[in-house]
Amino acid sequence: MTSDAGANSSQTGQVQPRRLLPEAPRVVFIGSGPGEAGLMTMRGADILADAELVVYDTDVHSEIVTAYVPQAAELIEASSLGATASTRGRKLAELARPDKTVVRLSNDDGIIFTTTTAEAVVCRKAEVEVEIVPGVGLSASTAAFTGTALTTNRVRSVRFIEAGPQTHVDVSRHRNTTHVLTGSAAGHEQAIRALLDDGWDEETTVLLGWDVSTTEQTSIETTLRQALTMVHSGSDRMVVIMGQGVDSRDELGWFESKPLFGWQVLIPRTKEQGTSTAEALGELGAVGTVVPTIAVQPPRTPTQMEKAIRGLVDGSYEWVGFTSVNAVRAVRMWFEDFGLDSRALAGVKVAAVGGRTAAALTDWGITPDLVPEGEHSARGLAASWPEYVEDLDPMNTVLLPRADIATEVLVSGLLEKGWDPDDVTAYRTVRASPPPAPIREAIKAGDFDAFLFTSSSTVRNLVGIAGKPAPSSVICCIGPATANTAAEHGLRVDVLAEEANLTSLIDGLVDYALAKRQEDLAAGTTPSRPSQTRRRKKA
Repeated sequence: MTSDAGANSSQTGQVQPRRLLPEAPRVVFIGSGPGEAGLMTMRGADILADAELVVYDTDVHSEIVTAYVPQAAELIEASSLGATASTRGRKLAELARPDKTVVRLSNDDGIIFTTTTAEAVVCRKAEVEVEIVPGVGLSASTAAFTGTALTTNRVRSVRFIEAGPQTHVDVSRHRNTTHVLTGSAAGHEQAIRALLDDGWDEETTVLLGWDVSTTEQTSIETTLRQALTMVHSGSDRMVVIMGQGVDSRDELGWFESKPLFGWQVLIPRTKEQGTSTAEALGELGAVGTVVPTIAVQPPRTPTQMEKAIRGLVDGSYEWVGFTSVNAVRAVRMWFEDFGLDSRALAGVKVAAVGGRTAAALTDWGITPDLVPEGEHSARGLAASWPEYVEDLDPMNTVLLPRADIATEVLVSGLLEKGWDPDDVTAYRTVRASPPPAPIREAIKAGDFDAFLFTSSSTVRNLVGIAGKPAPSSVICCIGPATANTAAEHGLRVDVLAEEANLTSLIDGLVDYALAKRQEDLAAGTTPSRPSQTRRRKKA
């Protein structure tokens, strides 16, 4: 079909832009990247955030859909639209309406070895507007996340080849070319057989990679002959790289060399507290799963706390000490109920038990006057608290808003230093509901490599709601009291933090993992995670 716009452009010699009708039906094709949700482009993420109808492949795009697509959006499995690109394109055009844009998720960059362009052409023929948003390519991602150089100062060309029986026809034998084969495991087997049958050296070095950019990523450097027996070892989305850049992996490998790469770590904390811990573990290559072991509820009798809030406003306290993030949240909620904000604490000195509590105060607009430099605990806060000096301090009253299960360590320490602590229950903690059955089963089966226990209550509550961790799992405790509780529940403590804070606890797990890796290498065995060791023994 030749449009009037096309005819006019041929007459004038100028290319006229295609006009987009404001309410024309539209299909947006988005390259989803290699699999990791964090590699979605900003343009793709913005479109998905407003999507009403998304066509996707469940075996490839589930994580992307969970991360970016609104729950109210309609989801359609791509295979249900037909087996051929032309049929899917026609169905996409039928789904598109002026008031509902269709979003079609495609694999990887959305262009190379996909049916995006074929489907888009059918939509255009049906007078449906299209937009193609490219994603991060699988080939480039494999090179980046495995530390394999596709081009160097001597390798000046790259060939992208769809793995299959005709691969040998496309592969150039020029030594300064990198060959990147993508496709299914069966396609790679056919490709490698074709290359060997065509006379390729069996000892040619190749790289196999799958589950790229995820914590399940696996990359193997091997020979062309050995690769033939390995292509079915991983997932069905595989990349094979052949070229001089494979030799650069020793220098460039950064992703799989992270100290906790692939480790599954359970964090028994509230969602708000555990999220930052999971993010810190993610930087080290681990996957953190947050399982709340306690739920925070208001005190049964609010009278004490109501009196304390009035005392803060009236200037009846010299200090207020926060012993947890939950205490900060509880007081903040009390303030909001009274129509107050952080300015009500003007003139009152503020203490925080540790860095995370201090951060919660900072988020509220309060800079704490005291944070212990050493042990981040009630004991450490008591040790850091200044002595009461009558000539310097107008009054000796201290408000301690805390949980109903808090210890008396801080109260005793303040009394010894001449202060008059007002120990008030700002909130109470109750045992959380049990986690979903798959989590409970994974805990008992040893699917979690490590557990981070930050208090005695997290040990007791997790065992109570989910069962005892398997003997193969690494048990990490933030302090001696927590370690003693773990031992009382029959758990072997493998890591005890040098300092009573999460940073030290995570550092201890990293040191443990690195030492275990060195032991495996010294013994001549492939380094493995605790969950993998458990599976091997069971087998």
